[in-house]
Amino acid sequence: MRNVATEPGDGEELSLAERAYRAVRDRLVMLEIRPGAPINEDQLAQSLGVGRTPVREALKRLQYERLITTYPRRGTFATEVNITDLAYISEVRQELEPLAAARAARRATATDRATLTALRRELESVDPHRHAAADLMHLDLQVHRAIYAATHNPYLEDTLVRHDNLATRIWCLFIDRLSDVAGHVGEHGPLIDAIVAGDPDKAAQLAGNHVEGFERAIRAAI
Repeated sequence: MRNVATEPGDGEELSLAERAYRAVRDRLVMLEIRPGAPINEDQLAQSLGVGRTPVREALKRLQYERLITTYPRRGTFATEVNITDLAYISEVRQELEPLAAARAARRATATDRATLTALRRELESVDPHRHAAADLMHLDLQVHRAIYAATHNPYLEDTLVRHDNLATRIWCLFIDRLSDVAGHVGEHGPLIDAIVAGDPDKAAQLAGNHVEGFERAIRAAI
């Protein structure tokens, strides 16, 4: 299983700023950079093998996406994960995830379907006893991002990527208390099948159920 959350466009030549943005973003989303931890531009640049300018550009985007915050005279920090945000994030996702799934079912290209089918095969190979929870969450991110890309609506895709990132941070915070991470991730299998089959109604229903189940699982773990 991949240990990097890839997304559409990864095969293309990416700018240094985009590479830095994606790398730091996913470290923040997966809590590899812990909530409240200070963000050091020099250390990030060194670890990523890029200069400070691409890192600085990446951090500007990440601040807009609520993944980092800057305090005058104190510096820049990873944002805290606030469980009270769960209801707000879920409110958005409950409306937009079904819409995205339905649009993906209608608009997915042959390339989109091939990407989703490959991810479906990865889901089938998941062994909860062999795969670490972090690996499962990387796969979860890949599936969501592939579905959003298949909508071919950049505004919808951008909105949902940002909210899924915030939701994933909450999930990762409680991951040790969750009993069935593999089952949650595995729910994407029938959803992918519906999208690939071009069934927007079923895809929308499954996506909505998935978001509701996510919120229930988190609240049960609190």
